[in-house]
Amino acid sequence: MAIIEILLPKMGESVAEATIIKFLVDAGASVEADEAIVEIATDKVDSEVPAPEDGVLVEWLVSEDDIVQVGDPIARYEIGGEASAEVSVPQDAEQSVPSKEVVETVFAPLVASSGSKPPRTGKSGRFYSPLVRSIASEEGVSIEELESVKGTGSEDRVTKKDMIAYLVNRGGSPSEPTVTATQSAPKNISKPAATHQVSASSNEPHPAFKSVSGGYEIVEMDRMRKLIAKHMVDSVQTSPHVTSFVEADVTSLVLWRNKNKNLFQEKFGEKLTFTPLIAEAIIKAIGDFPGVNASIDGDNVVIHKGIHLGMAAALPSGNLIVPVIKNANSYNLQGLARAINDLANRARQGQLGPDDISGGTYTMSNVGTFGNVMGTPIINQPQVGILALGAIRKKPAVIETPEGDVIAVRHMMFLSHSYDHRVVDGQLGGSFVQRVADYLEAFSLNRPLEG
Repeated sequence: MAIIEILLPKMGESVAEATIIKFLVDAGASVEADEAIVEIATDKVDSEVPAPEDGVLVEWLVSEDDIVQVGDPIARYEIGGEASAEVSVPQDAEQSVPSKEVVETVFAPLVASSGSKPPRTGKSGRFYSPLVRSIASEEGVSIEELESVKGTGSEDRVTKKDMIAYLVNRGGSPSEPTVTATQSAPKNISKPAATHQVSASSNEPHPAFKSVSGGYEIVEMDRMRKLIAKHMVDSVQTSPHVTSFVEADVTSLVLWRNKNKNLFQEKFGEKLTFTPLIAEAIIKAIGDFPGVNASIDGDNVVIHKGIHLGMAAALPSGNLIVPVIKNANSYNLQGLARAINDLANRARQGQLGPDDISGGTYTMSNVGTFGNVMGTPIINQPQVGILALGAIRKKPAVIETPEGDVIAVRHMMFLSHSYDHRVVDGQLGGSFVQRVADYLEAFSLNRPLEG
């Protein structure tokens, strides 16, 4: 039977790596074709890797929590094989694997030239993942010290959590190994002050969680929340944000939608919300001001020809995801409604794929869903603009008529346009959001349903 390597598959545009979250199949187990063998996560979405054919998973080449590049091998797999108590490797496969001496000879100069980065394997023969070695390098942990860290992964391998737990207790605890003169001194880790240490047996509150009552709860961020936090900080540090506000009278749009929503659903089988109607105006305005449909590449501004409209959506977990309507300018109202409803439904059910949330060139965020009248959204990098849609509310407004100004109850909403001031100046950013408002206010009550 042939033994092949299972590679980390390509998971969409701009996705170059993934984190190994959980092994779903143990080494040596029989697997059916298309059966999920490992759960992986990117900075965009979680997914699973299936088995290519019926066979046996011979061994894992990675550990949980490893960060793996697209196209790198993650497992060795025997096609058509049967599970046994001890998985044997064919003779020709053994001959193709270099001996330990050859590996050490080849990698010795690379390890020496890399400075403080530990090798892939220690004297004990234990394998260290790229993530673990990167952490060890950053924190000044030598290979001798790394060998002393207790691993909880497969075959006692050290995981990211093991490294974090070790580094927290490092620097004077009884379990810390003795550092010899040949070991490099730690560079970035210093022992925390006693007032900042929190243990399960301690009744002293952490300074960051003090309250009047003295009670608090510590909730660890989940993986997606950590990624969102990092993206938000990176965006603010990358782009100088400016926000322009416009209030739009959307009375005609509201009355038309209320009149036609049932007929629209009967005719096209799609629910008609306000989102596709507003998205239509945004797409038209981008066509008038293509400078907001851009990204920055070094000293160059990339103006995108296609309008790939992202729509920020809240998940049941409370986290945020941004599915993308690809080539949104090619849809009529019916097509926009269908695309928006499909992406929103799959987002709520956790069924979005990597391609569904990549490649966006401009984003809209409906803060009105939560009753907010306006917001100052953070740009979704590497885009240069994002538009927040406020809640539509009835308000008294001044209307100009041939007979004079009158006050009437109108449906009003705020539009908040945040943009990257490196490339989008106030004239462009402000003119764009005003154009969106103009299209919304010019909505015709006599507009026919579109096919």
